[in-house]
Amino acid sequence: MTIAEICILVSCLLPIACAGLAKSKGFGKPRRLGGFDNHNPRQWLAKLEGWQARANAAQLNSFEALPIFIAGVLIAERMQAPVGRIDGLALLFVACRMGYIAAYLADRPNVRSALWVVGLGASVALFFVG
Repeated sequence: MTIAEICILVSCLLPIACAGLAKSKGFGKPRRLGGFDNHNPRQWLAKLEGWQARANAAQLNSFEALPIFIAGVLIAERMQAPVGRIDGLALLFVACRMGYIAAYLADRPNVRSALWVVGLGASVALFFVG
């Protein structure tokens, strides 16, 4: 497995980590006392505030960022682009996504937006790296 392929796996796990952070407010509490409602999870998540609400938003955006990144890695590998370039762009994407999530949780919208743009650029660059 290449570094870029490991980056795909890591990128697929990031939204799940964000979901866990968002739901952490309700861990250990009964549903009737505001604990996580697995019967209506989307409604429960929609009521979150603060950093937990931002964690849920980061989860959703992380899922949105996956298709172009995965496609970019697969296309670059199919074009037999230099492995070092593919891996470098994939690592840049993952670093941007991790920074993006941290910036989202910390309520730093300008930093978050800049990281989003750089991450998108890395994904798009994968299509042309060959």
